[in-house]
Amino acid sequence: MTVLADAATGTGAEVDWLHIAREVADDLATDAVAREQAGQVPLDEVTQLRESGLLTLLASAEHGGGGADWRTAYAVVRTVAAADGAVGQLLGHHYFLSFSARFFAGPARAVRIERDAAAGRWCWGGGIASHEPPLILTPASGGYLLNGHQRCSAGSGIADRLVVRAARYGTGEPLAVLVDPAQQGVVSGGEETFGQRLAAGGGVEFDSVRVGADDVLGSLSSDEGVLSPFAALAAPTARLVSVQFSLGTAEGLLAEVREHGRAMRSPWQPFSAEPWPDGPPQDPYALTAYGELSVVVRAASALAGQAVDALLHGLVRGEGLDDEECAEIAVLASAAESAASRAAQEVTARALDIIGADAASARHGFDRFWRNARTHTLLREPAAHRLREVGDYYLNGAHPPFTLPA
Repeated sequence: MTVLADAATGTGAEVDWLHIAREVADDLATDAVAREQAGQVPLDEVTQLRESGLLTLLASAEHGGGGADWRTAYAVVRTVAAADGAVGQLLGHHYFLSFSARFFAGPARAVRIERDAAAGRWCWGGGIASHEPPLILTPASGGYLLNGHQRCSAGSGIADRLVVRAARYGTGEPLAVLVDPAQQGVVSGGEETFGQRLAAGGGVEFDSVRVGADDVLGSLSSDEGVLSPFAALAAPTARLVSVQFSLGTAEGLLAEVREHGRAMRSPWQPFSAEPWPDGPPQDPYALTAYGELSVVVRAASALAGQAVDALLHGLVRGEGLDDEECAEIAVLASAAESAASRAAQEVTARALDIIGADAASARHGFDRFWRNARTHTLLREPAAHRLREVGDYYLNGAHPPFTLPA
């Protein structure tokens, strides 16, 4: 498709990224069940993302990227996640980690990284979550040595670059560090999860991996005054990636269940000698369930829209952003993440009840939505943590602490 070639090379004057995302999602959906059940490393899927231009979507046009904003990136993640949750999550993590230099590195260094990444069409992986035990960064000749084990590393099996959390030896200061996984001493592996089988995640071992001084992007410290309010926007930016994955997963399952339900008799309609009447399904239980689940998703989507609007305003404010504005954005993102997580878990559990026994058939692959959503929520902090922060802010005006999610 010429539109994909233009997007990948940056020759298109106006690229419709959502159209490209829908084409990629439609292609992924055709064999999503078979690929998920096979559970192979998603090399072909990443190649498809690379060739479509979606990997460089957030890089500025002057640096060779797509020049899109986070609103577009979030919509792309949600669209892809509806078709294939694991690939959608992989893409969302890629967007956040590829953007991390803008938050934590100096402007000149961020520009150099972005240009290199756009030119190489890098796929980013890793993780800088606050609850992840940090790796150890020890000074050495010409830079540093990186040692330790990272338990949860997004996309580590296919990434061109990793961004990881490391503690500076002697001080313990947490730092964001850029690593080339092709270096000697980087070994990916780990236990398989029951969901997100195509997200290429897992543990990574770092054994005396050389890190240049320029590859230390900056501090991740939550101590007051270390990070600017703009850098602290990294946390809500990451949370809204999770929001889009959760909403996409819920919407994807609802769409598949709807198409399945339109073509089959309701499992709750009593059998009789009378033929099943033609026309749209009218089972009251099914209609009520569809209505309830649609409301849950639409409510979470509306809250997500408010949070994205606030984040984009904060990103435009840049270094002019103040602490109170940052706190408001962080609280909105936490509220949206809680609502989206609940929506995904409720939809992926209850939607299958509408179909009944046929939903248990492996050939439909409906269970992948529940497994993907549940794996995602298990790897993150409980929603109760976010709700406590939201309540403390609205009751006491307390600013939420800077914590980066998985």
